[in-house]
Amino acid sequence: MSNSVDFPFRAGWQVGAGERSGFKNVTAFFPEQNPNSSVSVVITGIGPDFTSLKSFGNVDEFAENLVTGLDRSWQRPAGLAAKLIDSKASNGLYYIEYTLQNPGEKRRHIVSAIGMAFNGWYNRLYTVTGQTTRSQPYTSLR
Repeated sequence: MSNSVDFPFRAGWQVGAGERSGFKNVTAFFPEQNPNSSVSVVITGIGPDFTSLKSFGNVDEFAENLVTGLDRSWQRPAGLAAKLIDSKASNGLYYIEYTLQNPGEKRRHIVSAIGMAFNGWYNRLYTVTGQTTRSQPYTSLR
């Protein structure tokens, strides 16, 4: 498995790739006409002591740590509000659904799929995330 991403996307979508920084690679896909929606793929090298997703805790612990780590709604003045909607594990992947909202901005609905793989040298964490500001988000993970 390499650090490149080959992802079929719809006509009218553009692709942008971030500069590699050490063991991290980011590629994003977004429609030209709707910059409020996107799909990103992040590949991160992780240490050999992380042998499975359970090394990060079960899916509920992982999701709770992710979302509470982002939430700043408790600050004064209030910052980014993050709310966990759902989390589940299936077929060796973690699926996490949550929302993010900065004060005065539209709420972003986010769904991530997280998995791990070994490339022969080191483990990699793969995260595919879709987000939108649609007023009618997709149905829940369950």
